[in-house]
Amino acid sequence: MVAVDVESTFQVGFALRCEGKYNEAKVEFLKVLNAVPDHVGARHQLGLIQGFEGDFDGSLAILASLLSQNPNNLKIRYDLAMTQMMLGMYEEACGHLKAILAVNPDDDDALRQAAYC
Repeated sequence: MVAVDVESTFQVGFALRCEGKYNEAKVEFLKVLNAVPDHVGARHQLGLIQGFEGDFDGSLAILASLLSQNPNNLKIRYDLAMTQMMLGMYEEACGHLKAILAVNPDDDDALRQAAYC
């Protein structure tokens, strides 16, 4: 079995996801999860990819589950809020944005999006 450099593999997957190369990114994130099954970042990115590929219910479920396991992770909370906002779940999304701003009142992304609340 070949050892995986988890951080490098994650970064490759992240770069591929940012380039819209979702299938290639999924392969890298799955390598990370094979090495570290509870890797929050890889699960988070896979959840985002689900949404980008049109599986909004699956994406929401993964992001909500990750947030319940990691309630202080503001990146997950923000991405869940943005997914909800995109799907017209404004009340839920605004609740998450307000929660982010309660922790970090200077969060530029949350401030910008909270203007829609």
